[in-house]
Amino acid sequence: MSVRATPLARRGLAVCAGILALAAATPVAAQDRGAALVQVDAVIVEPMTQTTPLLGRLVAREAVIATQVAGTVFRVHADIGDRVERNDLIAELDPARLQSEADLRRAERDEAAASVEAAAAGLASAEIALERLSGLQNSAAFSQARFDEAELEVRRNRGLVGVAEARRARAEANWVRAMIDLDDADIRAPFSGVVSDRSAHVGEFLRVGDPVVTLINDTDLEIEAAVPTDRLAGLLAGTELNVVLDDGTRVAARVRASVPLEDNLTRTRLVRLTPDFGATEKPLAGNQSVTVLIPIGVVRDVLTVHKDAVLTRQGGTVVFAVIEDKAEIRPVRLGTAVGNRFEVIDGLSEGDLVTVRGNERLRPGQPVRVDGDS
Repeated sequence: MSVRATPLARRGLAVCAGILALAAATPVAAQDRGAALVQVDAVIVEPMTQTTPLLGRLVAREAVIATQVAGTVFRVHADIGDRVERNDLIAELDPARLQSEADLRRAERDEAAASVEAAAAGLASAEIALERLSGLQNSAAFSQARFDEAELEVRRNRGLVGVAEARRARAEANWVRAMIDLDDADIRAPFSGVVSDRSAHVGEFLRVGDPVVTLINDTDLEIEAAVPTDRLAGLLAGTELNVVLDDGTRVAARVRASVPLEDNLTRTRLVRLTPDFGATEKPLAGNQSVTVLIPIGVVRDVLTVHKDAVLTRQGGTVVFAVIEDKAEIRPVRLGTAVGNRFEVIDGLSEGDLVTVRGNERLRPGQPVRVDGDS
């Protein structure tokens, strides 16, 4: 029995045939739009040394800001937790007594200056009298006794001038010291930082050296680590190490100094490092824990691949290399981790491009399109 195609069936067959013909005629560029979008990274050679993690801590510069002059607290401008900049006013002592002392010392200075002028005038008068008597030495009116007395008077006046000048110098020094004390009534921050403790309150009388606030410099931090003695050989001043913060951020730090004092119980010595935190926005604090990566071997050049390129397939470790716009699977043998990369022992060569994004669902031989941002 023969079956005749209905008009609707004939139209459906025609549409299918058209789709097949269009697919056969699709240009290569259109096919590329269906390729997997990936990001790539190059296999590189870089220096590597084996490291061991060591717990360290951030050390902040801390200072107890104390009074340099005695007085009653007039105002306190900073409290616990406040951030202050260098030379910001922290507290004020009552300036009334100190101002009065400065005024007194200024008057004494002026009085001493006037005494010098008076003594100088007396010396000038005595020298004139002596000079007049010297002019009479060859005349009958000359008196040796009066001449000797005039010489003594000149010497006495010269001594008076010396005493007056010494008193003026002492009065000047007392006035300068009084002005310094008056200036020290304003207690200022010696460096920028955060107030961690407050000891002074309005109305309290403070002696010289009494604490006002404790200030921590949280912007100029160092790293301190107790390093085993047998690991110190490679930690010379200027040696650069990697340091890992508690959120995983990796920063560089240089050895500043090794303290030549050993802990007999732990057989360690303290090492201070100067870190470069760069533009990190993470809040940092004194005594915050960090991990210092201490070298335990010599530096050597190794072939490395980015860790995001490494996949596990059927129990093996592989990467996808991009060869002529296609994904080629490569079994690899890896060694030690080097930051965010792995040492490559076998399977790749320097300069190979491997996928680091979009590689999770790739198939061997699948067409790929490299993201321009990679």
